[in-house]
Amino acid sequence: MNNITIPQLQQPFDATVKIPGCKSITNRVLVIAALVDGETILEEALFSEDTELCVNCLQALGIPVEADSATKQITIQGQGGKIPADHADLFVGLSGTTARFVTALVALGEGRYQFDGIPRMRERPMGDMLTILEQLGTTVEYGGQRGFMPYSMQANRFPGGHIKIDASKTSQQLSGLLMITPYAQQDTMIEITDKLVSIPYIDITLQMMRDFGVEVMHENYKRFHIKAGQRYKPQRYLIEPDASNATYFFAAAALTGSRLRVNHLTNNSCQGDAQFVQVLADMGCQVTVTDSYTEVVGPKQLHGLDIDLNGMSDTVPTLAAIAPFADSPITIRNVEHIRWKETDRISAVVSELQRLGATVEAFQDGLKIYPSTLQPAEIETYNDHRMAMAFAVTGLKQSGVVIKDPICTHKTYPTFFDDFKLLLPQ
Repeated sequence: MNNITIPQLQQPFDATVKIPGCKSITNRVLVIAALVDGETILEEALFSEDTELCVNCLQALGIPVEADSATKQITIQGQGGKIPADHADLFVGLSGTTARFVTALVALGEGRYQFDGIPRMRERPMGDMLTILEQLGTTVEYGGQRGFMPYSMQANRFPGGHIKIDASKTSQQLSGLLMITPYAQQDTMIEITDKLVSIPYIDITLQMMRDFGVEVMHENYKRFHIKAGQRYKPQRYLIEPDASNATYFFAAAALTGSRLRVNHLTNNSCQGDAQFVQVLADMGCQVTVTDSYTEVVGPKQLHGLDIDLNGMSDTVPTLAAIAPFADSPITIRNVEHIRWKETDRISAVVSELQRLGATVEAFQDGLKIYPSTLQPAEIETYNDHRMAMAFAVTGLKQSGVVIKDPICTHKTYPTFFDDFKLLLPQ
């Protein structure tokens, strides 16, 4: 299907939606489980393009992985920190987590590994991690521009030690390095040389490492200390729903004065984007978060706000998609790093809001959206799943919204539009 027309909602809904497992957790635990000495079973794992790409890379590295989409289980036979294959061609598509995490993983090996992705992945930054690996003995050869895909690595067993990294464009390279450091040849200290973006995603990484038996000490996210010789422990691990993907349904409730509940997304969530409901609360929503579910009830009128979304920047398109309906401007700040996501999300969001007739101002690290009367429009999605899902929400309030290339949601949420239809009268 080349496009989907979103039906305008005629009355509020009352719904409970089952959100698939978290992509950020699934791909982290896949890499951690590959390092375990023994079998790990992931329950309620996400099955999507990003996780399939990660599984494919692990299998290409000789790590046995069995994935059962019917039961939502993935079984990994960890190799105790060893990389069985001494060579592999590794295709990462547009999956930033796969690219950064598997690049770090193969640094533990002794062999030659080639990486590539689709054209947009070749524009996303990889150089900070690769420079570090080169300094520590890995040979990197680039097929194009230095610091970007494609490249090949001649790995020579990651030694650890004192590492300095710039994490101002993405935190994923830091997460990748953190996950492999327990298997380094010596203790590791990672020092952040610039502003660290997306700290809640580092918290997810640290939580996953802790859950599997490894402790990381840090000094206010400036320096991270990891003792060598620690080992991840095999286990059966339950993955919670994806909080980022839940935001579209919560935003739909906020926009239409409806009630939406997501079970198993709780006050114990390790995901920073679970806090997006508090943004909606500040806009006038009634929010309930318990130890078994999260629920949002939308108000008659949304209110504007001025907010720093650095810690949950994947929600920028979600908030922007409902912003024109607020009673005062919504300003989003401190998110320059989203210019290096699946697309330049600041430019893309501004373009599509303007296509809808909204008044919006862009600046280098954010945007300001004014209350606006919208119009029907075909939404370009830029092969970015979050653009498609966010502007689907707009279509519940504004008639004539058409989402182009809806299949791009398969990156993290293949059943999104099927689940989204549950909000509509049956």
